[in-house]
Amino acid sequence: MEANNDECAGNGDAGSNNLVKIPERLLKRDQARLEDVERRKEAKEKQSVSEEKSEFFSSAFTRERVAIDNLLSSCSGTDRAAACQNLEEATVKTQQLQKFLNDSMVFLTQYELRQAQASLQKLQTSLAEKREEALPKKKFAFRSRSKATEKVTEPVSDTPSPGDTLADAGTADSGSTKVDGTVNSIQCGFSNMDSMVLTKTAEEIQKQDVLLTHLTNCKVHLLGSPSTLHIKYISGCEILCGPVSSSVFVDQCSNSTLAFPCQQLRTHNTTDTQVYLHVTSRAIIEDCHGVSFAPFTWSYPTLDEDFSMSGLDRDRNNWTQVDDFNWLAAETPSPNWTIIPEVDRKNSWDA
Repeated sequence: MEANNDECAGNGDAGSNNLVKIPERLLKRDQARLEDVERRKEAKEKQSVSEEKSEFFSSAFTRERVAIDNLLSSCSGTDRAAACQNLEEATVKTQQLQKFLNDSMVFLTQYELRQAQASLQKLQTSLAEKREEALPKKKFAFRSRSKATEKVTEPVSDTPSPGDTLADAGTADSGSTKVDGTVNSIQCGFSNMDSMVLTKTAEEIQKQDVLLTHLTNCKVHLLGSPSTLHIKYISGCEILCGPVSSSVFVDQCSNSTLAFPCQQLRTHNTTDTQVYLHVTSRAIIEDCHGVSFAPFTWSYPTLDEDFSMSGLDRDRNNWTQVDDFNWLAAETPSPNWTIIPEVDRKNSWDA
């Protein structure tokens, strides 16, 4: 009888264990379901936050863009002092808008980013046009007395006088009078030269816009911090430039090596060219082939000072983030640009 009782007790223990195991399985399944619900909830919240950020960015960006447009419009038909003030305010707002875009890149879609960059580029172009319209350079005053010297195109000096810097470039090729759709009023740069070593000092540049055009087999060193840099119709050249506070525009460049820090890079119609880049926004290429990128490595004694003057963030370098406007397949890398392997990168820039 005792044996039977023990057996029953044993059976009771086994049944109890079975009863415990069933709820455990159910609890685990229920826990997994709850975790899945929580994950979906978090994903939905993140998407909602991202959408809210995008909506805020779009609203704020549009509001500031309209304000800048209004400032530029008010420059027409006003006196020089008022135009100067409006242009200065528009310049500051444009720089702030560029920083706002840079800080918002982490949550913007590729489409939103491209639209914003295109709008910002239009603003920068309009700003340059209004500056030329409202505050024209006094370059025409020198023409009557320097006609003879304008005809001399030999690069005897690296610092041409205001009357003969780009006048010759314009007569040599009408296409050089415009860069990225803007009328060229740039007084600092080099043009129409072959197999030359060319240098501009920081004192000569002084935050000016710099234009390099129609250069072949030249070595160019630009010290200091330009406001913008335009590189057009270049072949077989090595161009090294200090920090550019806003944008670098490259067009019709081939078989060359370029090195510069900048806020934004736009490259068009360029082939077989290496770019050693520090960019705080993004690099954009269009109608390009055989373009390769590496981090900026050129150095010179006053580079730190010029970085400070430019306002660029030395800790932010998006040199690997290249948008190819001719390649929309997000899953497949563009065949039009590559990263230069470390073993092939240039680290010594001595002549």
